[in-house]
Amino acid sequence: MSRVKSYTLPPTKLIPNSPYPLLHYPGLLADKTDCNPARVHDLFSSNGWETQWIYRYGPTQRSHYHSASHECMAVLTGTAIIRFGVADLGNDLEASTNGFEHEAGGVELRASAGDVFVIPAGVSHKTHDTRPEAEFKLLTPGDGHFVAGDDVRAILAEIELTGFTMVGAYPTGCVWDSCSGGEHLREQMEEIWGLPKPEKDPVMGDAEKGLVGLWR
Repeated sequence: MSRVKSYTLPPTKLIPNSPYPLLHYPGLLADKTDCNPARVHDLFSSNGWETQWIYRYGPTQRSHYHSASHECMAVLTGTAIIRFGVADLGNDLEASTNGFEHEAGGVELRASAGDVFVIPAGVSHKTHDTRPEAEFKLLTPGDGHFVAGDDVRAILAEIELTGFTMVGAYPTGCVWDSCSGGEHLREQMEEIWGLPKPEKDPVMGDAEKGLVGLWR
């Protein structure tokens, strides 16, 4: 397995970020699951994380964070750049993506098929420069908070993956929200930082190389 990459992102004026580091596992799924959605789901489930969506991403999106849950995003197909840790400063997506209408700081990481990102609650993220180019679309049945159907594994196995796609998972029982920046005052940020640490990493399980050892 390639080296785990860890990034500690301090709070900004608009984004809480987290004392826990953002974790990036380059190429990990290629070794464990061949990026097969059903097998990725099995891996998540075995570690107490629930698969809730597969999205095909468009050229860019608004920066956002989740205040109520930690998140795992795993790349199934394609490549993109993901900007972590800062807010967009306007409604013009082009200017916030390729211009200067976003907060200073943060980190931009190239995402490729097989990569896994474990994102602490409060850490913002914005996916852009996706390849192959495609329109944004939710590929799983449901509203993005669950996969609708009796046999989730069978549903995931039948999904046609095109463009840049990621699968998202959350600790079982958690419901994610979406915040664009500025919603939380300092004392509310501290509530986000106090969200309990999951018992296991979504892909590394109880290995010390994952969040079990790195989220202290």
